[in-house]
Amino acid sequence: MSCEDAKPRLIILSDMWGREQSWWMDYYLVHLRTVFEIIYYDCCELGEIDITACSENQLHHQFVNGGMQRAVSNLLQKEKGRVVVLAFSMGGVIAWKACLAGLNAESLFAVSATRLRYETEKPTAVIELFYGENDRYKPDNNWFLELNIERRVLAEMDHVLYQKTDFATMLSERIVSLPTKER
Repeated sequence: MSCEDAKPRLIILSDMWGREQSWWMDYYLVHLRTVFEIIYYDCCELGEIDITACSENQLHHQFVNGGMQRAVSNLLQKEKGRVVVLAFSMGGVIAWKACLAGLNAESLFAVSATRLRYETEKPTAVIELFYGENDRYKPDNNWFLELNIERRVLAEMDHVLYQKTDFATMLSERIVSLPTKER
């Protein structure tokens, strides 16, 4: 394949449940694989999380207490070139922090990344964040204003809106339609 034919790289970061519970990922891959070279990262693997402790609280605790930082470090070790990022929930926070630490992201699409509400610095990538209206942990309106990020909150949706086929199709089409410097 010549350089002209090379597809731009899209990295996908899972939610905190990782590969084991990403049955919905195919909703995205069917649309995105025709345009992008896709690299999928399991956030549990990146963060060196013990998945035998599989309750939501136990996983969350591990991410908050060192797992996110390990995931950022491991991601930065793996990704040196320019990428587009699609990340879900905990993966969105990891991607955001990786961008701040030097990940060469052209665009960051994050869905239900509720822990971003604690962030005060914005990466230089083009950022699109999506939340469900009924996700009680989404950042408030002031956070979006302070960071100068467009607020995209979908009516009648909850935290796992990314597992819905219609949402996946809409977001995938959005990602594919945006011009990238590699194309």
